[in-house]
Parts: sequence; structure tokens; C-alpha cells
Amino acid sequence: MTTISHTFLDLFAGCGGLSEGFYQEGFKALAHVEIDNRACETLRLQMGRHGYGNAESTVLQADITDKTTRVRLKKAVGNRTVDVIVGGPPCQSFSKQGRVRCPENMQNDPRNYLFEHYVEILNIFRPKVFIFENVKGILTQNVKGKKILDIVLAELGKHYKLLEEPEAMLLDAVHYGVPQERTRIFIIGVRRDMPLQPEDIYSGIARTHYGRREAASGSLNKFTSVRDAIGDLPHLHPGEGQSPMKYNPTAISDYAIAMHGSMGPFIHDHIVRTHNERDIKRFTEMAKRRWNFLQLLEHRPDLGHPKRRVFFNSYKVQWWENPAKTIISHLYKDGNQFIHPDWRQGRSLTVREAARLQSFPDDFEFAGPRTEQYKQIGNAVPPLMASAIARSIRKKLHELKRK
Repeated sequence: MTTISHTFLDLFAGCGGLSEGFYQEGFKALAHVEIDNRACETLRLQMGRHGYGNAESTVLQADITDKTTRVRLKKAVGNRTVDVIVGGPPCQSFSKQGRVRCPENMQNDPRNYLFEHYVEILNIFRPKVFIFENVKGILTQNVKGKKILDIVLAELGKHYKLLEEPEAMLLDAVHYGVPQERTRIFIIGVRRDMPLQPEDIYSGIARTHYGRREAASGSLNKFTSVRDAIGDLPHLHPGEGQSPMKYNPTAISDYAIAMHGSMGPFIHDHIVRTHNERDIKRFTEMAKRRWNFLQLLEHRPDLGHPKRRVFFNSYKVQWWENPAKTIISHLYKDGNQFIHPDWRQGRSLTVREAARLQSFPDDFEFAGPRTEQYKQIGNAVPPLMASAIARSIRKKLHELKRK
């Protein structure tokens, strides 16, 4: 039987978390658009890993607001049909953290309007389906007195069928086997002339796991924990590690086995930052005593922050038995919110550990220095989550072609 191959474009591609999920479901990449040079290097590495020989011409390091980018994109696609467009503009201006840090600047942030360029490209290629991903904060963000989501949905809905209820577009990565609680909005549109409804695609994005605060279900697996994800990786102390480094795979969990795949007796990017002595003591005490940061300040005032800018989440341990909290790009600045649960190691998470918590397989390599690798990981859509979405779209498009 002939295999049906569907195609996609990835806009605001980052390091390729969405693309990885679509690769895993047999989609063929036609082009990626990304402005960051290190992320583009990573995209090219992954295209090579998936057997593509044309990464140099199809990974476009480009500013999506530049009109010449459309010309380059059309050349990369040629006369081929685009089945799906995926992506999402940078989300900092819609995020809760961004609004808290500088609310006035967020109102005038040009990133609030990058979606217009997504829409423009969407209208050029008119794919059967699109995915527009963003942070949950877009549900409530207003820009100059207007609700940004209403503006986005109005533009996307001109030629595409959308769900009527935005809350129904929210998906949590933990429900798809990702060892992390990460809720994002996925606006999925279906071209108006297609005999398909967006509800059909959402209903096909089947949950495989129940979350930490949800009742156990006989039909679903228990959430994937931090221990399941990284408990097999070599023990390291601050400043230790190398890439590649020797690694003895252990059957700690099905998840860890699946992530490591056929990599053999080595691991990449498992290197710990150096930490100052005070932070090491903070990490160790919090993990050993099972304290949050406020409890640390109460019981060990000598380990208080000298600037006294105390926030509940300033320092946070990712506990073995739970999924991780949302992995964020702030990791490139410091790892204080992502303290390793083993107090004997007294450190923050490595790049490989962060990648595991995002469901990137171990043979997925990130280009650039460590700071850039953390940034790429924190900004990405978890591949397992992307795969669940891609699987539903593939099945629906396959059914239409068979008809």
C-alpha cells in the first residue's frame, strides 16, 4: 500500500519542537523560518538526522517581517502543496512573567503584532490545516484597549474554521506523556472548503496520561515524573560533566528507554553550571528538607537573598515524584527555578535534563553555547505533545485522501 505523505511549513520554528513531532508522524518538511542563527543551526542538524539533504536551502534564517522572506519561502516550497502550517510568534509579550516585569513596555511590544505576518503567509499558501501555538496568557492580554486574542481569531478565521470556545484550545503537555506541566493554547484551523471540522482534529488529540491533580483513570497512564525522565542520568556536581560522556543506560522507566533510543553508552550535553557556594547550600538544603524558598528563609535566614527580592518561585526544586513545572527560556540566565531533586548533587538541571523534561530524544542535539541551548529548549513545544497533535491531523487528512 502506498504511504501517504503530508507536508508542512514551520514558521517561528525555534529549534524545532513542533517539527520534531511532525517528523515523528511521517510529515515532510518543506521549509522552516526562524530568525535566530543558533536555532537555525539546530534545525539543520535535525533535518540531517531525519534524512534530509536540503537543509541549507529549506531552513531560512530570516526576519519574517521582511518581504523578501516571502520570496525565499515561495522558492523553497516551489510548486508543491502545503498541507499544514505550524508555528507561533514569540510569546514573551503575552506571558504573565513578561507583563509583571514591564507592563508598559509590553503594551508597545512589536511582538504583539507578529501574528499578522503568520496570517499573511497563511493566506499565501492556503494549507488545509494550520496550528497557531502560544502561551495561555494570550487569552487575557489586552493591547491598547483591545483583547489580542479576539484580533488574532478574527484574522485567522477569515478563511479557516475555528473552535468557538478558546478555552477548548488549551492543551497540557502532561496529558501526552511529557514529564512537565505546561499549558499552551493551540489554535487549530481548517480551511473553509474542507469537509472537515476543527472539532474532529481536537477530538483526535487523544490524552494518554492523567495529571498530578487528577483522579487516576483505568484508561490512562499515570503522569510521567521527573524521576521517570532523568533518574537514569549520571550523577554530577556543580561544574562537572562533558559532552559526550559515558553513560550506562538503565531500565529506570519506559520513558527514559524511549528517550535514549539507540544512542548506546554515551550522552550529550550533560554538563552542570558552576554555582557559588551560597547557591549550592540553598539547593542542598531545599532538596534535602523538602523546603520551598520561603521555608528556607524561615529556617535558614543565613541563606537569604542579599537583594531581598524574594519571590515564592525564585528558587524551586523539581521533585522526583511529580512532573516538572513549565520549562522556560529563563534557564539560560540561571537554573534557580530548576533545582535537581537529589540533594547530594546540589545543583541545577543540565541541558540534557531540561531536554528530557521537554521530551526531546537524546539524539536531538542543540547547537550553540549552553546559554543558547537552554533558551532553545525553554521556548520549544514539547515534541511528544506536537506528535499527539500531528497524529490527529495525519489521520484526518489520510481519511480525506482515501475518500
